Amino acid sequence: MSATFNHTIIASTDRNESARLFRELLELEEAPSWGPFTNIRFADGVLLQFAEPPVEIQMQHYAFLLDDPLFDRAYQRLRDRGIVHWADPQMRRAGEINDEHGGRGVYFKDPSGHLIELITRPYL
Repeated sequence: MSATFNHTIIASTDRNESARLFRELLELEEAPSWGPFTNIRFADGVLLQFAEPPVEIQMQHYAFLLDDPLFDRAYQRLRDRGIVHWADPQMRRAGEINDEHGGRGVYFKDPSGHLIELITRPYL
């Protein structure tokens, strides 16, 4: 078997709130959760596991590749929820999206302060 990505744990101040935001924005299904994890699953089986660690959370960056129709819906949900967003990772172009790499992209912070990126074209 070749290597594939299986799961990652995302530190969250409120694991259920974080999982709900990702699930709604990315239109993902709920997945069985256990122990300290609230899980969501991508169509390819990859799990995002949200957990509330007993330590201070350091900001991380997570980027998600979306098709154009899903990007449009997710971006509309960001705006409908009043979530501050930027066209750039330096957070200088507030309220905008970018058109870099032949697609579109947007950055926002999740409920735990992680910088999330939604893009429509991969960088490579």
